[in-house]
Amino acid sequence: MEHFYLICAYVLSGILGLCVGSFLNVVIYRWPNNMSIAKPNSHCPTCKYELRWYDNIPVLSYLMLGGKCRSCKTHISFRYTAVEVANTILWLLCAFLFWQKSIPLACIYMLVCSIFICIFFIDLEHKIILDRFQIALLVLGVAAIFFDKDVAWGSHIIGGLAGFVVFYLISWGFEITRHKEGLGGGDVKLAGVVGLLLGWERLLLGLLIATIPAAIILALLSRGKEGEEREFPFAPFLVIGFGISMLFGSGIIGWYLSLFGI
Repeated sequence: MEHFYLICAYVLSGILGLCVGSFLNVVIYRWPNNMSIAKPNSHCPTCKYELRWYDNIPVLSYLMLGGKCRSCKTHISFRYTAVEVANTILWLLCAFLFWQKSIPLACIYMLVCSIFICIFFIDLEHKIILDRFQIALLVLGVAAIFFDKDVAWGSHIIGGLAGFVVFYLISWGFEITRHKEGLGGGDVKLAGVVGLLLGWERLLLGLLIATIPAAIILALLSRGKEGEEREFPFAPFLVIGFGISMLFGSGIIGWYLSLFGI
């Protein structure tokens, strides 16, 4: 019977993750453009064709329409399907990894994954991290303190303070030495709220995972063809690093320490 309930939980997590992923597309498109997520109804941005319910079935509608608008045949970005699939996979991972340990923690991590997806795509396109996402992560971080049995509450507090202070000092030092913004305020706040969520150990691991590929790509792309400097979105790398650390960090840290017999 226990296995039956687990299977039901996994199936439900996948279905809800797919539906929430469809909603995330609305958030990613509308919030950075100061649009309501309730009105108007979903429509084609080119011909304004209002989508019917059968045009809004996650993944399936994209496949059935061949990736084009039903009315004007304009190409629909694959990003919409990618968001739906990514959110589904991440919600399933959270269920597999944490449901038996703590159902509330699994639900918290599912919501965090959805917020990370929004931050990833919005920062990639608009180079901003909306404060409403930071507030939501802060609330979830506080909730995680009470349900995360693998990390001491002191680690959560230290992680929140360290994440904010260290990133702020890096940003301040960059402005002093280079006379320009190095890290955006959104990145600083993100490190703080995620540090509270994960604890300082997993925060550090997430930063290591994020900064290595970011440093390589920054070195390659920081200057344009004529030598002008480009603005570089760092949050996509941060949320990938933090996401990996959130889901697998305890295992990675435990494996690393075991190499030294700790």
